[in-house]
Amino acid sequence: MVSFRNRQDIWEQPAALLRDLIRFDTTNPPGNEKACVDHIDALLTGAGFSTRLVGKDENRPNLLTRLKGRGDSPPLMLYGHVDVVTTEGQKWTHPPFEGTVADGAVWGRGALDMKCAVVMMLCALLRSAAEGFTPAGDVVLAVLSDEEAGGHYGARYLVEHHGDYFENIRYAIGEFGGASLYIGGRKLYPVQVSEKQSCHIRVTLHGPGGHGARPIRGGAMAKAARLLDALDRHMLPVHVTPVTRSMIETIVSALPFPKNLVLKQLLHPPMTNVILNLLGEKRQFLCPLLRNTVSAVMIHGGNKHNVIPSEIFIDLDCRLLPGFTPGDMFEEFRHIAGTDMDIKVVSFEPGPDTIDMGLFDTLGQILRDADPDGTPLPMLLPAVTDGRFFGRLGIQTYGFTPMNLSPDFNFFEKIHAADERIPIDALEFGTRAMYELVRRYR
Repeated sequence: MVSFRNRQDIWEQPAALLRDLIRFDTTNPPGNEKACVDHIDALLTGAGFSTRLVGKDENRPNLLTRLKGRGDSPPLMLYGHVDVVTTEGQKWTHPPFEGTVADGAVWGRGALDMKCAVVMMLCALLRSAAEGFTPAGDVVLAVLSDEEAGGHYGARYLVEHHGDYFENIRYAIGEFGGASLYIGGRKLYPVQVSEKQSCHIRVTLHGPGGHGARPIRGGAMAKAARLLDALDRHMLPVHVTPVTRSMIETIVSALPFPKNLVLKQLLHPPMTNVILNLLGEKRQFLCPLLRNTVSAVMIHGGNKHNVIPSEIFIDLDCRLLPGFTPGDMFEEFRHIAGTDMDIKVVSFEPGPDTIDMGLFDTLGQILRDADPDGTPLPMLLPAVTDGRFFGRLGIQTYGFTPMNLSPDFNFFEKIHAADERIPIDALEFGTRAMYELVRRYR
């Protein structure tokens, strides 16, 4: 680990701190976040913070602390997870848990998702304490385990067993949002204000079974093939939700004519797919924000090489737009599936019903001041975060990990992938922005 000159200057070295966190292998499963959380705990207690370590498993703790405020405003929460996804089967330029610094970046699993944000938050608190700054309200820091596998040991556990610690918190800062994105030659800073809902369903397809030597036409295997082909060829209908409408309208206002006129047609469902097909790689970013999505992720069936199975099971990862239910999605899904099937909801985690935009202007102004060339805008995240759990306590999460990135750095492509890394200047940009949030919060 890095040997800091003294406890007060840690916040000046975010790249060194990130390297330290990456070197803890917190691949989930199994997680084993304890050593990483203990390291953060030592930094905080060494700077005078009082901390709590709580969890349902001693090897998977969550850290809670707070910077005391003046009491003029409700508490603000900063939270992030230190567990990471696997690197199995990936070929890395630099070992994923060495925290290598090369080509102006810190490389390693978790560099983007989301140990970099934990570093930004940690530095904001440490700098505030070192400079003797007292914020308007308490600033709560939560360092979490288990986000990548459902939050059962992390955010879900805290909400269900330690919800009183988060009393009176109205706004929180979490992952995904604040990284620059380029559309039509304009630099944009999407800030997450809402997220889709996760729904895991299992489809069962039936057909006659029999001996493998006597082929069966139209059986369960054939139905599975038709279903997978339908999912590959068709998408569910377009829906323009309020957040996505606001996002696209903001982008349109930042673009010159005629690009703005073309992109505005995304808001008209009969034209949406036509415009998406004109957008190249940006299509991947915008498409899931405009519809419910269904992805086949696992298929099961058969148990012997010479027996034709009578049942095939397909697990589907469904992401629903805010306000939609599994029943709504089933109707859309059956319309394109093209075959008979039984559908079972394995799990569904509804998202918050409302969006509180009260902190958005502050976040947007911080980004404008840091980079006058960028345009902040609200964003719907096509995935889910721990925000869905804190939403149960009435807490509005904003995805805010500020990074000023070059046009050739595709943030989303590097998350969970080989050679995950963050440019050091982007990390420092975010560290300054997070500190500004603590200073400006009212």
